[in-house]
Amino acid sequence: MYILKIKRTLFISAVILFAGFLNAYAKSDETYDALRMMVDVMEIIDNNYVETTKPKDLVIGAINGVVRTLDPYSQFMDEKAYKEMKTETQGSYGGVGLRIMMQDGILTVLTPMPDTPAYYAGILPEDKIIKIDEQSTENMSSDEAVKLMRGNPGTFVVLTISRPKAKEELVFKIKRKMIKIETVKKMMLEDNIGYIRLSEFNAQSAEDVANMLNDLSKEKAKALIFDLRNNPGGLLESSVNICELFIKEGSLVVSTKGRDKALEQNYYTKKKPLFPDIPLVILINKGSASASEIVTGTMQDYKRALVIGGNSFGKGSVQTIIPLSDGNALRLTIAKYYLPSGRTIVKQDVKKGIKSGITPDVFIEVSPETEGKLYMQSESVKLSKDDNEPKIEDEVLQTAVKIIKADKVNEYINNHEKYLHDYPKETQKIKSDESKINNKETENGKTEERIKK
Repeated sequence: MYILKIKRTLFISAVILFAGFLNAYAKSDETYDALRMMVDVMEIIDNNYVETTKPKDLVIGAINGVVRTLDPYSQFMDEKAYKEMKTETQGSYGGVGLRIMMQDGILTVLTPMPDTPAYYAGILPEDKIIKIDEQSTENMSSDEAVKLMRGNPGTFVVLTISRPKAKEELVFKIKRKMIKIETVKKMMLEDNIGYIRLSEFNAQSAEDVANMLNDLSKEKAKALIFDLRNNPGGLLESSVNICELFIKEGSLVVSTKGRDKALEQNYYTKKKPLFPDIPLVILINKGSASASEIVTGTMQDYKRALVIGGNSFGKGSVQTIIPLSDGNALRLTIAKYYLPSGRTIVKQDVKKGIKSGITPDVFIEVSPETEGKLYMQSESVKLSKDDNEPKIEDEVLQTAVKIIKADKVNEYINNHEKYLHDYPKETQKIKSDESKINNKETENGKTEERIKK
């Protein structure tokens, strides 16, 4: 009995510490009752489970369970995961090069990063990862998945994928390598149209984009196509700094609002724009998320850019990293992003009829297979007539070029329905594409339910 009392005291101490961490113990008697129930369950497990358990492991398991009930982005990170997260932000690690997240309880690819093993293997945004090696991803956190996919360069990992419209699961055996990311690329397209593709928002992104725009201006670029397709986001400050290049000083870019009023902030441009007048077209797709959506939505709200492509991903929440004891950390959602117009960036919810993220002015649906092939050939984007290499037609990019050449960017920004009037053949196609998307989203919902079962 004495030993049981000691164990119970340890459990109670651990759970009270857990409660203090959540600041939940001061709320109500209901919270105390829930914590007592947790202590009872942990004691029953300790006394009766088939194998010996440790109080700390049970408490960490409870924390993981609590965090998973919040949203797809909040995560508990143990010491190893926290170190790996910091390593990634420093720019290199051994792995396959996937951005992943939980979507409707399923481990989902946000985007493969350019020039990485996953990128060349043909993994696509919105692919569902069913297995990593032989381990099922059911009830697996994204941090746990990252641990399994990372490893020494030269070693292999096998990913089993479920993809919309694919009749069978797809299996990819991928060789890990050291992941280093080239985040920005420029090109002069036909008819003096500048092109910049940004694959991630980091501390250098705004400066890099400004330098490339200066270079393109010296080459007499008359307009800019800013490609944010498959850009999963990054630093909030970077998105604000990029908006400073195009909109007037003192403009509101984004607001953050949460339960804690102290976390409410407004982010304004602080410099005179270097390129306030250049015609601007932004390209997005379902792999465009977070900071990409802030830039796109802000430019759209100020009628500063014409947005072309598919709906963006819909990640409109703010996370912060809170260091904990023993080297652990908590990534917690503390606020939501609000664009200058007051709208937020919503997550896709097919059942409720909510569309995902930013809706483009000119909607062009591209199949996941085509997106993947375009993504792989995007390292050598050319639209010039002397390009003899066979390429897949990039309808989104070519539409942007067509509109710029017709000098219709500003006209369509102010009245994007005019595009369908000027190009009537596109009207039926776009309606057909939207119908396909609705059918696909319904089917995806059914697929996800089958996966869960």
